[in-house]
Amino acid sequence: MTRRFLLEFVTRSDTGLVRAANEDAVAVSAAHGLAVLADGMGGYSAGEVASNIATTVICQAVEKRLGKRAWRRAPDAGAVRQLLASAVEFANDAILASARRQPEHAGMGTTLVVGLFHHDQITIAHVGDSRAYRLRQGRLEQLTHDHSLLQEELDAGLISPEQARFADHKNLVTRAVGIEPALAVEIHEHQVAAGDLYLLCSDGLSDMLAEEEIAELARDADLQHAADALVQRANQHGGHDNISVILARVLPRLHTQGPSQHQSGRAVWPGLLAWLAHWIK
Repeated sequence: MTRRFLLEFVTRSDTGLVRAANEDAVAVSAAHGLAVLADGMGGYSAGEVASNIATTVICQAVEKRLGKRAWRRAPDAGAVRQLLASAVEFANDAILASARRQPEHAGMGTTLVVGLFHHDQITIAHVGDSRAYRLRQGRLEQLTHDHSLLQEELDAGLISPEQARFADHKNLVTRAVGIEPALAVEIHEHQVAAGDLYLLCSDGLSDMLAEEEIAELARDADLQHAADALVQRANQHGGHDNISVILARVLPRLHTQGPSQHQSGRAVWPGLLAWLAHWIK
């Protein structure tokens, strides 16, 4: 029988204490095991437009391809990667097209992180400095690598991690969705295990909290409490940016027939769809 996980999702998005508007956007499709978080940028509310386009287009693209069928075997990793890459490219094209129609939105864009659970894996796609973390057996690990000037300096050994925490240019990204027609999307797969907690967040959280604080607050058994505490702590540290989080907990595998949906963002989800490989030629 196909292995299945029970996934519990919780989302939060907060304006913070400094910004006038919230340019972040979050979306979850529990039935498809999909979570999308975008951190928009651009003046005249254009960042809000870009992030909402990105989350909407990606959810629609994935849901359209996956439909309502279910896997009976593990999907091909290359097919899942292409699915997410195509969805992000659709979002990139949609943001560029919107900017062409509305010149006041020229230059808008968004960072992005997407998580798609399937079988016993999660595939994560990201662009920019929105992050994905995994809390496993009490240990927090960052799963994404920022596309930012600061990260490049860290990688080159030009600054230390301690210096990076207080750098003035930590928000200068080197990739974003909706800026250029050509887009490089970074995609990786990770094995999931019962008890894992996955955190997708905007830099309004990761810039305000040290990893030790994130891990401490994320250990709360109640995901609602954990999400609220993360946002609250970021605001206590200044709330300099919009703060968005998606928490996804992997609960023990169930041996049940077919996917089912539950309240509070819970869904028994067997993976992607067996026919996914057939539409990618």
